[in-house]
Amino acid sequence: MLRHRFQPGRLVAGVFLMLAGVIYAGDAGGLWETPWFVLIPLVNGGLCIAGVVGIVARSAHRRRGAPGVAAPDEPRADLPR
Repeated sequence: MLRHRFQPGRLVAGVFLMLAGVIYAGDAGGLWETPWFVLIPLVNGGLCIAGVVGIVARSAHRRRGAPGVAAPDEPRADLPR
């Protein structure tokens, strides 16, 4: 059972930041040569994409509605009339 709601924006941000770490690790290990300015667009672009994914996921979640929450025009069962 999930302990929290799935947040795809954070997943995308984590993937891009891990990719930046792999690029730096490969450069530090001598596997390839990476200029210092390569990671700036990678990280910024990844964070922008993560933000868009987070906004889309949030709007889809709001549109679908949270499970067990009544719509504002529906009467709630736990309130007396």
